[in-house]
Parts: sequence; C-alpha cells; structure tokens
Amino acid sequence: MSTKEKIDTLKRLNQQAEAGGGPERIAKQHAANKLTARERIERLLDEGTFEEFDKFKKHRCLDFDMQSRQFPGDGFVTGYGKIDGRPVFVFAQDFTVFGGSLSETNAEKVCKIMDLAMKVGAPIIGLNDSGGARIQEGVASLAGYADIFLRNVLASGVIPQISAIMGPCAGGAVYSPAITDFVIMTKQTSYMFITGPDVIKAVTHEEVTKEDLGGAIAHSTKSGVAHFAAEDEDDCLQIIRELLSFIPSNNMEDPPRRVPTDAPDRTEEKLNTIIPDASNVPYDIRDVIHLVVDEGYFFEVHEHYAPNIVIGFARLDGRPVGIVANQPAYLAGVLDIDASIKAARFVRFCDCFNIPIITFEDVPGFLPGVNQEHGGIIRHGAKLLYAFAEATVPKVTVITRKSYGGAYCVMGSKHIRTDINYAWPTAEIAVMGPEGAVNILYRRQIQAAEDPEAFRQERIREYEEKFASPYVAAERGFIDEVIEPRFTRPKLIRALELLDTKRDTNPPKKHGNIPL
Repeated sequence: MSTKEKIDTLKRLNQQAEAGGGPERIAKQHAANKLTARERIERLLDEGTFEEFDKFKKHRCLDFDMQSRQFPGDGFVTGYGKIDGRPVFVFAQDFTVFGGSLSETNAEKVCKIMDLAMKVGAPIIGLNDSGGARIQEGVASLAGYADIFLRNVLASGVIPQISAIMGPCAGGAVYSPAITDFVIMTKQTSYMFITGPDVIKAVTHEEVTKEDLGGAIAHSTKSGVAHFAAEDEDDCLQIIRELLSFIPSNNMEDPPRRVPTDAPDRTEEKLNTIIPDASNVPYDIRDVIHLVVDEGYFFEVHEHYAPNIVIGFARLDGRPVGIVANQPAYLAGVLDIDASIKAARFVRFCDCFNIPIITFEDVPGFLPGVNQEHGGIIRHGAKLLYAFAEATVPKVTVITRKSYGGAYCVMGSKHIRTDINYAWPTAEIAVMGPEGAVNILYRRQIQAAEDPEAFRQERIREYEEKFASPYVAAERGFIDEVIEPRFTRPKLIRALELLDTKRDTNPPKKHGNIPL
C-alpha cells in the first residue's frame, strides 16, 4: 500500500469516527433539542484547540449481534483542549452510538484522560448523555463505572471536576457526577435518578414523570444534586466556561486573577443605609454583595436550593473569592439542614483550591422544629462548623446584623481560625436575640411591673447595649474592627492583600472524620 493510500485510509477512518451513529441518529438528536458529542466539545472549547484520544477504539463485546456493529470511538469522544487559553480535559458521551452506553472500552478512554488530567494538573469536564451501562457486556461495563468512580475520588481536591448532564443519567451512572465538584443540568432535556418512574410505580405505586422525579428543576431546587439549571445546552456550556474563570487548574495553583477595572478604594454610601432600623425587617444580602465586589458581578452557585444561604464566586481587586452569606430575605437567614450542607460543601471546595472565603453574616440561629431535630440538624450543622474550622485559606468575616447563639460560632467566627473579623455598627452579637433573652431573664419582673411593656422595652434596650453590641465583642478582640459599612470593599481588599502570603496547616493525619 502506498503512502497516499495509507493517508486516504486514515482520512476514511476519521470520517467514520466523526460520523457518530450516522445521519439518522444525529437528526433524532437534533430533533430532541440536543447537540451531538462533538458539537458540544466544539462549542465548549476554544476554537481549534481540541486534541482527541482513542478515536478508533472499538468495543470488545462477545455478543454476536454487537460484534457485527462496530463504531470507531465506541460512543465516547475524549481528549483535551483549552478554555480561555488554559488546558482542560473533556469526555462526551455520544447518544447516537448505542445510546451513549458505557462499555469496558469507552470506560478505559475516560480513565486514561482522568489519569493524565491528574498528572498534568488540569480540570476534567464530563458531558453526560447516556442510557447507562451497556447491558450486553454485563459485569465488564459495571467494572468500567467503578474504575471511573475511583478516579473521581482520587482526583477530588486535586483537580476541579465538572459534570454537565445533557441527557439521561440513571442508575449507577449518577454517582460519578455526584462525586464531582459541580453539576450542571439542562432544563427539559436532562434527568438523573437511581431508579426511574416505572420502577418506582411498580415498587411504591407512586406515579411521577421523569422531569418531576429527576429533571433539572427538581435537582436544583429540591435535592440539591444540581448546582445550576441551564436554559439550554449553549447556556450549560457557557456556565462551565464562566465557572472555570474563578477556579485554578489544580490544588497547587492560585485562582486566576484578572486585571482589575474597579477601583480598590471605592466606597458605597448605600451600604450605610441598607440595614433596616427594625431588626426583624428583611433585606436582600445580594444587594450588599453586589455593592462590594468588582463591577457588582456575583456568580451565584446553587441559587435555587436552600435560599436562606447564598454562595458563589466574585472578585475583589481582580482576585477570585468564594462568598458565603446568610440571606435575611428568606427565613430570616436562619441555618437549617439544607443550608448547612450547601455552604459546607462550598467552603470545602474553596479550601481545596486556594480560594479565599468571604463571609457575610446575618443569622438569628439554627432553625427550630421537630423535623429539623429528627432530620439531624445537629449533625448537619456540625458539617458547616467543621468546614469553616478546617479551612486554611484566607478567611474574612463581616457581621452585618444578627449573630446569635451557636450560629455565631459556626459562621466564620474568630474562634474557628477566621483571620480577620469585621462588624458593622448594626451588628447584634449575643447568645440570643434581645427580646427572647429579656423574656427569659426578666419573666417574673415583667409580670410584676406596673407597666410590663415599658419595663420590657427598657430591659431590651439595656440588653442591646450591654450584651448585643458589637463593641462588647470588639473589647474581647473577637471582632478586629467595627467598620462603617461604606468602607467594606476597601477593607476586604486590604485584608486579602495582607493574607496573600498566609500559611496555615492542620495537624498531621490521614484525614478528619467530618460528621457525614
């Protein structure tokens, strides 16, 4: 065979691999408002940067019918490229080939790039669209899943892992995305569940649709499995690119800084009046965040799950930061089971990847109730405490208003190694709120008073001054400085500059035993 013939053979094989399951199946994919695996990769990565691995790999299934059906690549497209000039590894399941099912061979393809991603220190992105394990291969396909799960665990905290669910993801397949750092689902076209509606109906007699059981809305609002619910596939891919702009490529690097375009000494007069005079009147903590961060841009994570706490990424003088903030506009910003889990995982992610943590605190305590207690609020609330205490990245807390009880300790207090703690003059730091405290401490005196309400109000004012004032905590050194709210941005930027060279460690150990 001549050189020309060999080159022509290569071209033919490339065309076969890039054709996927063929024109008919590709047309069905498009009719379902879904892109093909190669189209997704092309739109995700910087133009012309994708380098593919194992393009000609085929399955080794001994099933007679399967032996007669071979597709180069075996339904998975794997390789590496760049996003904003930074290397990333990516695998995409091709639903047009055997429904994107996982086989022994395409699992090997995924494992290969995951191993290489850990060696070179680059993020791994999975674009999931699969019917699950390839039934014809039996235990070999299950082994493939387990091989991937192991690498998800080993890569956790070493390189960022992002999962996009752009079609079905069911059964054991859901555990790989669940281990990764962020899960993005597309509305209407994706779903995740362990057991589908038919099995649930047969076992429990409950009737539910795929969308209600495991769609993007269900998982981004109820279960918390999905961090983002994208409007469509293009939106999903853009979310991945935006997310990576805040995150380092691996745990040995610092987050990517941008040239700042917002003045570091900018002050905001609006912050001086943003806290209502009445302590029981809500306000939106996002308004505070937008006024403080660069260009007012806050990239919120888990927006629709546990809305009583707000988490996400922003920049201060070009430096990426993770923000954790109680949300007084929802349940008064109280900490409950879901909020504790949501914030704890985010704090641990930031700590893994050297992202400073800024905490805005306005919390009346932990949510009381039988359901919360029986649901394990003690254990779940301890997760957040553990995460903040364990974190060694720069940590700065700003108490804007309420900081009561155990929640004061948990939300980045000085006592759990937060580096710099600020309070606004409106801060109320105490074991409990003034009204509740007075009702307990002066119950008999109130009942015996000539004017019970006047007596009660006098004691409340006294309690606020003697016990709940931020100056009491400042006298103890638990608050480093009581600041005028309008100076919050420059104060935070200067604090982060100081902490840029911070070095802190935990005692030598294999790992801690977080109360899971």
